[in-house]
Amino acid sequence: MPLFGSTFSPKKTPPRKAASLSNLHLLDRSTREIELGLEYGTPTMNLTGQSLKFENGQWVAESGSFTGDRREMQRLRRRNQQLEEENNLLRLKVDILLDMLSETTAESHLMEKELEELRSHSRRRK
Repeated sequence: MPLFGSTFSPKKTPPRKAASLSNLHLLDRSTREIELGLEYGTPTMNLTGQSLKFENGQWVAESGSFTGDRREMQRLRRRNQQLEEENNLLRLKVDILLDMLSETTAESHLMEKELEELRSHSRRRK
């Protein structure tokens, strides 16, 4: 038997109202654009005086905005390509050096083994 009255029983929540009273969600996209004026166009942005627009999933420079920087971009692309080629050459050299090191190490271990065998053989003769 509870001390201060009846057992705990929460009040029932009132029924929810409809989410939206508007019927615009029933219209197709083109009708909504006509009704609400939702013609946005392509997204654009301006970064440090350079205008970019979003087309086909990528940001593309608008015509005429990168004219002064095209040479710089081409120079950077050439420099990037040179660095990639140099990096590939250095990786090749490292691979060759590692191969040479492993070969030399293997030869050294064989020579040490032969030397130990000769020493043990000469001790047996004595």
